[in-house]
Formats: sequence, C-alpha cells, structure tokens
Amino acid sequence: MARGKIQIKRIENATNRQVTYSKRRKGLFKKADELSILCDSKVSLLILSGTGKLHEYISPSTTTKQVIDQYQRTTGIDLWSAQYEGMQENLKKLKEKNRSLRRQIRQRRGEGVDNLDFGELLALDQEMEAAVQLVRERKYKVMSNQIDTTNKKLKQAKQINRALLTDGINDDSDYGLVDAGGDYDSVTGYSNGIPGVFALRLQPNQPTLHNDAESVLTSCLSSNWRVKI
Repeated sequence: MARGKIQIKRIENATNRQVTYSKRRKGLFKKADELSILCDSKVSLLILSGTGKLHEYISPSTTTKQVIDQYQRTTGIDLWSAQYEGMQENLKKLKEKNRSLRRQIRQRRGEGVDNLDFGELLALDQEMEAAVQLVRERKYKVMSNQIDTTNKKLKQAKQINRALLTDGINDDSDYGLVDAGGDYDSVTGYSNGIPGVFALRLQPNQPTLHNDAESVLTSCLSSNWRVKI
C-alpha cells in the first residue's frame, strides 16, 4: 500500500517529534554523503535540534572552516567581522570596568581623592565605615573563638592535672598520712620554734626503708602532718 502524505506541521507529541527528528536527520546525512561521493562536491551540514544539540556532517575531503572560508570568498561576506566587533566592544567595557575598580582601590587607600566633591567624599566615607565595621565584627568573632578554645584547653589541662595528682596519691604505697592509734613510732621535731609530731610506720614488706627514714624525716620536719612510711 502506498503511504499517505504527512501534513507538514510541528509534531506536538515530544516522543514522536524526537523519533522523527532522529530518522530524518540520519536520512539527510546519508543523502549528503551520497551527494559528496557521487558528484565530488563539498557538503557541510549543521543541524541544531529543538533542545540545542548540534549535529554536523562534513565531506571527508574538507573541513567546516574551509567550507566557511570558501563561502566568504565566494559571496564577499565577512562572517567574522561582526563577531570581531562584538569582541572589541566587550574588551572595551572590561577595560573600563578594570580602570574603575583600580580607581576605587586607590581611593580606599587615600589616593586620588583630591578631585572628589563633597558628595563623593561622603559616600566614600560611609562605604569605608561600613567596611571597617564588618572587619571589626569578624575580628571580634575570631578573638572570641580563640578565647573559647584556649579556655577549653585550660580546663582540660586542669582536669588532667587533678587526675594525675589523685592517681599519684592513691598509688603511693611507701608513705602517706596515718591516723593516731596506728602502729607507728612518734618523733617530736621543731620547725620555726613550733613543735611537730611525726608518725612513722615501716611497711613489713620493705625493711630497707629504715635506712631512708632519716632523709624522709628531714623533708618532713617543716610540717605538722603525721606521715607513715
């Protein structure tokens, strides 16, 4: 059966439109390739889909640039002049913006302000005051964070110190404080004219401490504490 004519209008269904685009693009590229081979011609095709995707075909014996350059020579139209002029205009705007920014930087350093009128000087002063305020707020925030960090480290160091002192007292089995009534020998000594009683007790498993008792007593005579060995 012969296929009926298709009405040439935009396909509303997105899926059908994409399928038709893909099939006809491939067919068009196939015809362009056949034309290039059969007729020894230079063919260049540029197709942009509805989504902006670029598809290109170029004859194997040439490049897209060569085809465009030949087109310009043949028609006498310079395709790049408009683009070059646009680039030059954009460059001019960027240079002017760069000069303006450099001028503002110099003014904020106190340079080049002689030609400014009162309104411009007032606006510049307000901008710099706002900038200084922001810098100060940031400085105070950084200082506050550093102080908090230092306080935390100091608190942690104190906790570690207390823990070490507590562990040192608990682990000291050679000598320590004893209560009255224990098994110890009392020794009376004087420190700055004040009598002090020192209670010493020798541990049964450490008889050699008798020899060191004199050195221990010497270090303890300035105290009124009772110490056991």
